[in-house]
Amino acid sequence: MEFAIAQSLKTYSGGLGYLAGSHMRSAYDLKQNLIGIGILWKYGYYDQVRKSDNGMDVLFQEKYYTFLKDTGIMVPIYINKHQVYVKAMYLAPEIFGTCPMYFLTTDIPENDYLARTITHRLYDSDTAAKIAQCIVLGMGGAKLVEALDPTIELYHMNEAHALPLVFHLYEKYKDVEEVKKRVVFTTHTPEKAGNEEHPIALLEKMSFFGHLSMDEARKVSGEYGDNFSHSLVALRLSKVANGVSKLHGEVSRDMWKDFQGLCEIKSITNAQNMKYWGDQGMRQALDAGDDEALKNRKMHLKKRLIEQVANQTGKLFDKDAIIIVWARRFAEYKRATLLMHDIARFNKLMSQTDRKVQVIWAGKPYPGDLGSISVFNHLVEVTRHMPNAAVLTPYELELSRLLKTGSDVWLNTPRRPREASGTSGMTAAMNGSVNLSIQDGWVCEYSKHGENSFILPVVDETRPIEFQDSDDCRNLLDVIENEVLTKYYDKPKEWFKLVKTTMKDVVPFFDSDRMADEYYQLYNGKLK
Repeated sequence: MEFAIAQSLKTYSGGLGYLAGSHMRSAYDLKQNLIGIGILWKYGYYDQVRKSDNGMDVLFQEKYYTFLKDTGIMVPIYINKHQVYVKAMYLAPEIFGTCPMYFLTTDIPENDYLARTITHRLYDSDTAAKIAQCIVLGMGGAKLVEALDPTIELYHMNEAHALPLVFHLYEKYKDVEEVKKRVVFTTHTPEKAGNEEHPIALLEKMSFFGHLSMDEARKVSGEYGDNFSHSLVALRLSKVANGVSKLHGEVSRDMWKDFQGLCEIKSITNAQNMKYWGDQGMRQALDAGDDEALKNRKMHLKKRLIEQVANQTGKLFDKDAIIIVWARRFAEYKRATLLMHDIARFNKLMSQTDRKVQVIWAGKPYPGDLGSISVFNHLVEVTRHMPNAAVLTPYELELSRLLKTGSDVWLNTPRRPREASGTSGMTAAMNGSVNLSIQDGWVCEYSKHGENSFILPVVDETRPIEFQDSDDCRNLLDVIENEVLTKYYDKPKEWFKLVKTTMKDVVPFFDSDRMADEYYQLYNGKLK
């Protein structure tokens, strides 16, 4: 549903898109026989802007892309029993260094106004519109593939958004086993919002099942109740599936263990594209063993981040003081304000002058999530008069790169075990920003506390979440005060060794070339 390919191509919201973009880049570099199919969002996700009081505002602005080429391919699908045309636009590999990519749109003269709006907004808040988008991706994507190459071997559903694909394939082959041979599936989150359910009657009315009757759809999907689980059906109709870290694989297998007829759920740990995300100057200095060049390049990148902070907020950070960054999608379980849970202790930390602490927050809440927007605005208000704390916008590829190359510490505070993988810390580590994290997702496979990262002890997950939050906040502040700041300010040689180890340990395993290769092996039945 989303691909983060370039800052100028607004077809993404956050981490899922960043990951998909890295996959497409590695597929190109590895010369894999693979294409990417997404949707061309007329208004993108949204533009994150500020109100007059510096609180967050949502702007939907039309996007135009002269570098996309019209393929001339237009395929018919059915939505709400009405015919809708889907046009495919082409992104050539040489534009951004990806495998061949196709972006689908319904915003064409051949459709009526309502049909044209289907591909306007990524993750539209209207339920019917969201279902229609899944049909465009699944049915429209399948028909595009058939128009391009009818001998296609395998379809990879990255999340269950493209699920209508399986019903299209069933109409074609009239055999569930033939469908399973051709479909693989990646589940990205244990979160309920990422494992959608809808009334099956609504899906049938919307033509989610193509031309299949309700009875046929139930028989094929195995869903006989009133509600229809997209992820569950994807697991039933794929030949193999995977979670996105070792821990997430375990969580997913446990999550679905009581259901029958599911494919095997393996795990392929997420990764990001080093070639795109890693600063070449830092990497060259590291590889050459040139410590002075590495320090100078990191300081240059830190100054660039400081300039951005000053530009947005009027606050001038100290280049010699530590910069801690929390930047990711704003969602309740990611706990943007965990650092402030003990506000008295937080204020004391931020007011000390001998070992100055500077903190930056950035991230995009879902545009209809008023609770998360309120958290964003609360951060703006609390830090308004703090010279060493800032909230930045808009959190897209370029700001993300600036934060990762310029920060000293990358803070990750999800409520364990709800972060399936998380990948922002990988790209931070590629640029010498040391992870300070809850023990969840990818860091369980990477971290060596005190050597390449700082990892918080696991709290009792059976306790009420308010107690978990209190424990995690206390542990977080303990680690910052007693370990992070001590090493940064009192033991600079040890800190620099930590930075270098951070950069060395994150590659090659967390480079998406490894990930893309594992997916390719999984597709071909070679991954054990």
